[in-house]
Amino acid sequence: MGIFPAVQADSANAAPASTKLPFYRVLWVQVLVAIALAVVLGYVDPARAIAMKPLGDAFIRVISMIISLIIFCTVVTGIAGMENLKKVGRIGGLALIYFEVVSTIALLIGLLVGNIVHPGANFNVNVSTLDAKAVADYAGQAKAQSVTEFLMHIIPTTVVDAFAKGDILEVVFVALLFGFALSAAGARAAPLVEIINSLTNVVFDVTRILMKFAPVGAFGAMAYTVGKFGLASLGPLVKLIATFWLTSALFVVLVLGAIAWAASFSIFRFLAYIKEEILLVLAVSSSEIAIPNLMAKLEKLGCSKSLVGLVVPTGFTFNTDGTSLYMTMAALFVAQATNTHLTLTQQLTILAVAVLTSKGASGVQGASFIALVATLSVIPTIPVAGMALILGIDRFLSMFRALVNMIGNGVATLVLARWEGELEADMLRRNLTRPVEVAG
Repeated sequence: MGIFPAVQADSANAAPASTKLPFYRVLWVQVLVAIALAVVLGYVDPARAIAMKPLGDAFIRVISMIISLIIFCTVVTGIAGMENLKKVGRIGGLALIYFEVVSTIALLIGLLVGNIVHPGANFNVNVSTLDAKAVADYAGQAKAQSVTEFLMHIIPTTVVDAFAKGDILEVVFVALLFGFALSAAGARAAPLVEIINSLTNVVFDVTRILMKFAPVGAFGAMAYTVGKFGLASLGPLVKLIATFWLTSALFVVLVLGAIAWAASFSIFRFLAYIKEEILLVLAVSSSEIAIPNLMAKLEKLGCSKSLVGLVVPTGFTFNTDGTSLYMTMAALFVAQATNTHLTLTQQLTILAVAVLTSKGASGVQGASFIALVATLSVIPTIPVAGMALILGIDRFLSMFRALVNMIGNGVATLVLARWEGELEADMLRRNLTRPVEVAG
């Protein structure tokens, strides 16, 4: 198995053969139809399509409201049930190293593509003519954090505050403390662990109920996007959009594909396995929406609950591959469009700052844009007002930005599970060819 430990196949972990559902009850089919109808409505009747926005917003909110609870329960029960706490530290350390290496590669690729393709060339934008007010709200929220500030941000003001804000990293921090405490308490804490286990099952049942409304949410979000911005808005910036979409696709196929190949599974089979989540993320432009289903599917593939609970939530903060691709490429676009020459030192400075500002910029719409404003602020020669150029098409960029973030975290979890010896290669390949269909 090369660098990945061999394990015995566990039939209990193998994905059960799926019951054949009528095609109209399969979730990904329903979502795909909803997206197609939304595009048609957005093109034919933009005003009515824009009015569909609350459907998408409502779906995002109902899923977001239980994400913190899912993460807390999964991490706590996973650690409490883990006999060797050293494994928790080992998995966490390996995960952070993996995240940093892959996201830095993404930053470098974005910088390289921006220098080769020059997506902002020939724009010759006069900065004084730009609407700086459009970026003002984002600039007010943007602040380049120091390492110390970033680490302090992990600690919530109160335990309740972590859940109230829905900050994934803060929830993980609280869950780790509770998990370690319950593990140390041993048999004395067994009744509480059992209660949290039962709560976990109930929360995932709630998720399954909510996912039945995924086609409605996807319809509302996509209808709003097409109706509000329209296909015509892509014209002047089509080169940037096409370059980013193509770079994102190649990153998934080549970079993540090579990582998956090293871990003995096919990236294409994995993409087919999570097709429902892919369509949802594309429709609503948010990677967090996929967290509950992604965690459940990774466990069905054979990954332990504790590993999934540690890697997936932290990955959505630290393993932001799509955001990394976007930040360096968009920074170069703004500089090129405003005829701002950047030296190699300045480009490397952007890269270094983006390593930190890209963390925590996944999932929520607009967070990556704010992080990019914070990154550009360290290079005074780049006019931040130039961000107004891409503000109108950011929704189209965020589709693939969020998608790459989600896929990257799924791949990372499988790689670390293989590294830890939890997954046997043949079992993983078998399970990927027998995805469990989710009824809509």
